[in-house]
Amino acid sequence: MLELAILGLLQETPMHGYELRKELATKLGTIRAAISYGTLYPTLKRLKTAGFITESASDPSMIPPMTSKRGRVVYKITAEGKERFADLLAQAGPETYDDAGFGVHFAFFSRTDRATRLRILEGRRRRIEERREGLRDVLSRAAGRLDAYTLELQRHGLDACEREVRWLEELITNERSGRAPAASAGTFDVPAAEPAQERTAADSPQEPPRPHKDRP
Repeated sequence: MLELAILGLLQETPMHGYELRKELATKLGTIRAAISYGTLYPTLKRLKTAGFITESASDPSMIPPMTSKRGRVVYKITAEGKERFADLLAQAGPETYDDAGFGVHFAFFSRTDRATRLRILEGRRRRIEERREGLRDVLSRAAGRLDAYTLELQRHGLDACEREVRWLEELITNERSGRAPAASAGTFDVPAAEPAQERTAADSPQEPPRPHKDRP
């Protein structure tokens, strides 16, 4: 799945290794993109060996200070890499229903055909429904033997499954009707930070009185 993500990002623009890691975190989210250089660079090396990407030296003035030697390399996708990306994007097998596989494919849904998007969404829904039923079974059979915290964890997992199933059903309905997700047409409201309150003299801590010293 890392191969798909790297090729997809490089199709947008050439990037340094440190830029790739940053964009992976932005594209996939911090949970799915907890990618270390120890996994990123071996994948880049393998893609280069396969002829899917090329390497070139970058302009030193464009590199942040303290960047490692390999971080100075610019990676660019090749024509073969673009074909490989298209092939990976068209896959809709069971591996695309798992958490990591689904997350990467969903991040590039705007470049995926509608039939493939539907197959992946429906497969993901089945996978989450199976997970939901498993949690329900655990809660019904073993709730009396679980401690309060383990029970709460199982309930949390069940709630998450039910929310995702509802979300997937909405996406599937949109895909079948040819509509894009509602969020793409509007704006995402981010709660504003509360304004800092102006401190008054009454709010300021009072200094204790200093002892009076008599002059000699």
